[in-house]
Amino acid sequence: MNRIFFIGLVIVSAFSAGGAAVAQNKVPLQTHLPPPLFVGTPVPINVPNLEQPRRGTRPAFYVPAGTVNLAKGKKVTSSDNDPDVGTLDMIDDGDKAGDEGSWVELGPGKQWVQIDLAREANIYAILVWHFHSQARVYRDVVVQVSNDPTFRAGVTTVFNNDFHNELGLGAGKDLNYIETYEGKLMDAKGVKGRYVRLYSNGNTANKLNHYIEVEVWGKPAA
Repeated sequence: MNRIFFIGLVIVSAFSAGGAAVAQNKVPLQTHLPPPLFVGTPVPINVPNLEQPRRGTRPAFYVPAGTVNLAKGKKVTSSDNDPDVGTLDMIDDGDKAGDEGSWVELGPGKQWVQIDLAREANIYAILVWHFHSQARVYRDVVVQVSNDPTFRAGVTTVFNNDFHNELGLGAGKDLNYIETYEGKLMDAKGVKGRYVRLYSNGNTANKLNHYIEVEVWGKPAA
């Protein structure tokens, strides 16, 4: 292929991709990240279906202009309403530091936390920080959205890596992942709902469940 033509094709493609984002009025999601507390993966983690650690920072994730964190300061409930460490309101208070005193510790085994966004919203991304002062994998992570606070009807699953259906919500195909200071960004694809529920089932270090922060990025539904 002619070199000049090839360079021109690359430039046109780049402008086309950028133009598509502008045409759809989308902007990069902007969130504050806490300082990293460990570098790399110091101890090998032997779990199946593990996502390969990414090199470099997370690529930009585009959301509609005007998207905000709808979870900040909203009401949080849980399957364990008496956490062993911390209080449920810490889960959406904006503090993402991984130091002791920044996380909520729920009991062992299958547990969930739920955020009431106060009204139906179009949700584009959910960011979750379980624990990031140590490389861990949290087991059976499932994130769902619904307008039903009991999650018995109208439930949409945004993320599910519960391969063996331990939670009884259906077997998932998403990968296990190692916790980092960047949190886990989940593409919610504009799903509508008022309530966001997040499940887990212990982790590779112990049987307990932890949450540092949850962000729900979206816009109130029209």
